[in-house]
Amino acid sequence: MKPFVFAKLSFMMLLEYFIWGAWYVTMGTYMSTFLHSTGIQIGAAYSALAIATMISPFFIGLVADRYFAAQRIMGVLHLAGAVLLYFATQVVDNTAFYWIILFYSLLYMPTIALSNSIAFHQLTDPGKQFPWIRVFGTVGWIIAGIMIGVLSIEKTPQTFYLAAIASALLGISSFTLPNTPPKGKSLEASSAMGAEAFVLFTDRPYFIFFIAAVLVCIPLSFYYGFANLFLNEAGMHNAAGKMIIGQASEAIFILAIPFLFNSIGVKKMLLLGMVAWILRYLCFAYGNVDASLWMLYAGIALHGICYDFFFVTGYMYTEKKAGEKIKNAAQGLFTFATYGAGMFIGTWFSGFTTDHYTTNGVHHWKEIWFVPVYIAIAVLLYFVFFFKEKDEVKQAA
Repeated sequence: MKPFVFAKLSFMMLLEYFIWGAWYVTMGTYMSTFLHSTGIQIGAAYSALAIATMISPFFIGLVADRYFAAQRIMGVLHLAGAVLLYFATQVVDNTAFYWIILFYSLLYMPTIALSNSIAFHQLTDPGKQFPWIRVFGTVGWIIAGIMIGVLSIEKTPQTFYLAAIASALLGISSFTLPNTPPKGKSLEASSAMGAEAFVLFTDRPYFIFFIAAVLVCIPLSFYYGFANLFLNEAGMHNAAGKMIIGQASEAIFILAIPFLFNSIGVKKMLLLGMVAWILRYLCFAYGNVDASLWMLYAGIALHGICYDFFFVTGYMYTEKKAGEKIKNAAQGLFTFATYGAGMFIGTWFSGFTTDHYTTNGVHHWKEIWFVPVYIAIAVLLYFVFFFKEKDEVKQAA
């Protein structure tokens, strides 16, 4: 691959995830501050991405892949998205804000798959080359957090302006990306959501894992939706900037996954991920900005283990179980069930929980954080008692 092409693809990935990190992390704080939103309303706004995750495979498989060059449709989606990000700050009604975020999410989520398609179309050795391009996405998310902290805009509408500017820039630059022509074939709706992979449910260990993966999205939703609001209310300065520790942790721990997947096996890795969820929320429940500040930092830093050791490992486990023939359908099904259905359930549940433990506008965070602790413990026990995997999955890796 030519260095110029590598530079273009890396810049594409950097902006793709910079946009997401610029508005998503602090949205709950923005809604609480400017829209005086309830926990349910914040949870509903975060559920928009889950809805978009469930719908975007149909758009990509049934429309984009068949009729349009990937780089052109991505350019249009990001330009339209920039407009919606700006208008999100111009409304003062929670209902209007929700619909804007939902429509924006429906535009943004397909660009994740489109950016991957554009990159893979140019790679001669995807297994070796793609990680070096995708890592710029993590870098982009981290840069967004740093900029929010440096500019001191965490509690202002300017986070959305920052994302809108980046979206417009990526929209324009997308038209200069290497051509990725349409595939010229249609995809049935059942294939778009990975229905071919339903055969995996006949494998008991995978079915047990699949249920656990959906349930563990509930604790995950608490972090995405309310961690920034919690850290700000706890008095942490530049909370969004500090939260990039979680992304740095994710980047570090992902390097250890191939080695651990082979050496300790999938079950122990998944268990480590679930234990990390419990520890994270215990740290949040008992942490403060005084004597126990280290617990808040620990809760953030555990993100790498929480996410990588369960979800990244889950994708690897899914691929090993599926085999070459249905691996794409299996990955699509796993994404649909976790980031789609699981996160949809989790975002609404976390919103209801937060409101339940809120009195006269005051959040009782200790009680709130113990709810995902209990859920993570329940999923952990379920997994320990019912997941019985054979050694060949470990050895096949």
